[in-house]
Amino acid sequence: MTTIAELPPGFVDKVLSAQSTFRSVMDAMARPGAVQRIVPMAGTPETMMRGTAAIALTLFDHDTPLWLDARMAESTDVLKWLKFHTGAPVIHDCSIVAFALISDGVLLPNLERFALGTNEYPDRSTTVILQVESLDSGQNFELRGPGIDGVATLQAAFKPFDLFEQLRFNETLFPRGIDVVLVADDAVVAIPRTTRVMSKGG
Repeated sequence: MTTIAELPPGFVDKVLSAQSTFRSVMDAMARPGAVQRIVPMAGTPETMMRGTAAIALTLFDHDTPLWLDARMAESTDVLKWLKFHTGAPVIHDCSIVAFALISDGVLLPNLERFALGTNEYPDRSTTVILQVESLDSGQNFELRGPGIDGVATLQAAFKPFDLFEQLRFNETLFPRGIDVVLVADDAVVAIPRTTRVMSKGG
């Protein structure tokens, strides 16, 4: 059983590291499809990538209810690490959470089960943080929408294979909808609800 002293550490410099990580995430949201690097590193519990841990340390606190996929939820190390470093409450009802951490895309539930926000408060939706295999190899995709000059391209390998097809439901929900952040080790790519993704040539 892991004690507090044995938990993987957080940021060495909390303020500067959080500021740097926040900029990386905001740059990713502003430029959908563009790969951003998260430089500050922290210790990571099992099943959690370095980028995911940095995002958690930066964006999560006691006011951000959190949902974990089965693999993370069953890890006492993950639960203890999140509680100690962020204080974010982990809850089982994914329809009311601010963030969802997905360690493996095969465990991603139907996106419509998450909070979609309201027309008055579209920001009260879930941001899904999905760990993926690669953000520099795999299938080619074309992205269009705000923050993109014409067309952006993304090469990525991930599960579920139909993720971007599932995200098309955002088109009918705006301004409500789901935002997704893809993480591969220290690389992140954001797919905001306003971004449309197609397989290249498809």
